[in-house]
Amino acid sequence: MLGASQIRRIAEELDLNPSKKLGQNFVHDANTVRRIVQLAEVTSESHVIEVGPGLGSLTLGLLETGAKVVAVEVDDRLAKRLRPTIREHAGEAEAENLTVLNMDALKITRDSLEEPYPEVLVANLPYNVSVPIFLHLLSEFPEITRALVMVQAEVGERLAATPGSKIYGGPSVKAASYGELKVAATVPRNIFWPVPNVDSVLVSFQRNSENDELGETERTRLFNIIEAAFSQRRKMLRQSLSGYFGSSARASEALKEAGIDPTLRAETLSLSDFLALARITPLG
Repeated sequence: MLGASQIRRIAEELDLNPSKKLGQNFVHDANTVRRIVQLAEVTSESHVIEVGPGLGSLTLGLLETGAKVVAVEVDDRLAKRLRPTIREHAGEAEAENLTVLNMDALKITRDSLEEPYPEVLVANLPYNVSVPIFLHLLSEFPEITRALVMVQAEVGERLAATPGSKIYGGPSVKAASYGELKVAATVPRNIFWPVPNVDSVLVSFQRNSENDELGETERTRLFNIIEAAFSQRRKMLRQSLSGYFGSSARASEALKEAGIDPTLRAETLSLSDFLALARITPLG
């Protein structure tokens, strides 16, 4: 495992000044890494995708189990250095179980990987794009049945929020359309270098196979309705959805058809409510 001194040594070797834009805060605590691996239930049979491996701390922990790992790193220098780091600290056998993709995680498609596709996502996600990356990978790879991601505490709590909560919003419903999420653990700031100015949490995910029956068109419609509803979350649904349906009268008609009170607000609706609304063809 990489400790603080090893992290700094590799960073100096690369002349690396951690980028806030890329969300580069590197984990240097072995106990935290092993805790993440354990909570993610990674075994020697697992095929894992890791986003933002950075200097390789979590990658080493994943490979220690004997799992096969695809590490996606957008920074050229870090992508090139990752395999040598694994060889140096773990050995050739572990390095053989590692595939490194030097690319933006938001641009990954099924063509980017070879089969078998990963069924586990474990990552310290870049804070500024954590939700888009998370949703993109769940959409692109239905094989991902579970995940454990480290994100900013505020983002993680929002992802796992339930209807009626003040922090329940678009990301909550979109993520819930793939499966169940919960905040699994908190992460102290001092296990990172550099130390971030925000708190972090681990969010666990378990896919609901029933939701995989959603077709691409239906999910697109669902997400569009979610975005419209929460774009004016203080307003009644008949008002916030008037643009989507063409008028408040048509929005009211659609809401009633879906069994939803038009005077409610978006934050009170469950995933099943949004799904019912998405299955109604927009009028006009």
